[in-house]
Amino acid sequence: MSSSVVATNRRARHDYFIDDTIEAGIVLQGPEVKSVRARHVSLSEAYATVEDGEVWLHGMRISPYQPAVHQNPPPTRSRKLLLKKQEIRRLARRVREKGYTLIPLRMYFAPSGYAKVELGLCKGKTKYDKRETIAKREYERRKQQALSERGRP
Repeated sequence: MSSSVVATNRRARHDYFIDDTIEAGIVLQGPEVKSVRARHVSLSEAYATVEDGEVWLHGMRISPYQPAVHQNPPPTRSRKLLLKKQEIRRLARRVREKGYTLIPLRMYFAPSGYAKVELGLCKGKTKYDKRETIAKREYERRKQQALSERGRP
């Protein structure tokens, strides 16, 4: 059984250089798991911080699960991420460096059935870097089109 992706943060790859990725478990309450399985998750505004030896995910939105109206927690509450102490210390050191931040790239269910978040250790792109990335992508697209047209009779 493979992992099933619930949500991806496509904007992160556009706005940041991703230096490293790490898999973390996430602490969810009962109704939240049902909403996540229904793919009612948004990672677009989310980021993670290291506070007092723990990693917290802020700004991730999990829409309330409709059948559990009274037990639903707030949709954008901070959620604890589960990592080993050694990984937390390494991330804390890297985040203290200039310009680095932790951004969730995707959320998925592992084959074991647990919800996981893939965190990226990211550095922000400048406007110039974004333009350069777009120019390279367009150049590659035009090159592929020219090669495919050349092979036609």
